[in-house]
Amino acid sequence: MNIFILSRNSRLYSTRRLVEAAQEAGHDVFVRDPLKFTIQVKDPPSLTYLSKPIQKPDAVIPRVGASITYFGCAVVRQFERMGSFTLNGSVGIANSRDKLSALQLLSCHKILMPKTVVVRRKQEIFKAIESIGGVPVVIKLIEGTQGVGVVLARDLVSAQAIVELLQSAKQNILVQKFVEESSGRDIRAFVVDGKVVAAIRRVSSDPKEFRANVHRGAKAEATKLSPEFERVAIKAAELVGLNVAGVDLLESKAGPLVLEVNSSPGLEAIEGATGVDIAGAIVRYIEKSKKP
Repeated sequence: MNIFILSRNSRLYSTRRLVEAAQEAGHDVFVRDPLKFTIQVKDPPSLTYLSKPIQKPDAVIPRVGASITYFGCAVVRQFERMGSFTLNGSVGIANSRDKLSALQLLSCHKILMPKTVVVRRKQEIFKAIESIGGVPVVIKLIEGTQGVGVVLARDLVSAQAIVELLQSAKQNILVQKFVEESSGRDIRAFVVDGKVVAAIRRVSSDPKEFRANVHRGAKAEATKLSPEFERVAIKAAELVGLNVAGVDLLESKAGPLVLEVNSSPGLEAIEGATGVDIAGAIVRYIEKSKKP
């Protein structure tokens, strides 16, 4: 089978592991930078890479970064039109990148999440925050990743100032009730083909840091999920439209709360902490999906 991995950096751990797993399974695999494609908008659809025609791959593994979501999704959509199997489709990737869109999808199916509001008028900020239980609140960029653009506001004055500042910079934001009991820790469940194949608990190494992102120094440790956490993670990935996803959850008094559904979850922390061959699981899922 010919497999394209859409990645801007072939040296990244996740990209390298996917290449290794595909090669070990006997497949021909090529890393392609999404930004180096040209989309030929015609019938039949086609793509060129560095101005050269390409043959349609059997399967595509998108590792589309947040900074290139629009064009990256367009490239994935073109592969879909050409008939290639895509690990995650363009719609699912777009849904996951827009935090508000993803939460709206989940909320329609009784998936719990931190109480959330989106407000545009500064006159409504205080009332909106009161409607979700008051401060402290977490203010997030709708398209932020790896903890970037996530701020904790402990009082109303700070919250209003942060919201107004971000909105003045033309940023779309959402405001969520801070879940005190989960401060500095969360769970990442890695879902492949409707199953949780591995899970880690991420714990901040700084007691003052409420975010639990590994990129910000959090430590990852393997964990076993309860059936309820597994059910929520699997359902969240399905609703957003992803075959492979990293689902971030908070352990709250009310049960599992979904924070985010990631369409290009990193492999390094979770493979390192659990010893699970997640790259291999992804390749096996592609093989299963491509069987006649």
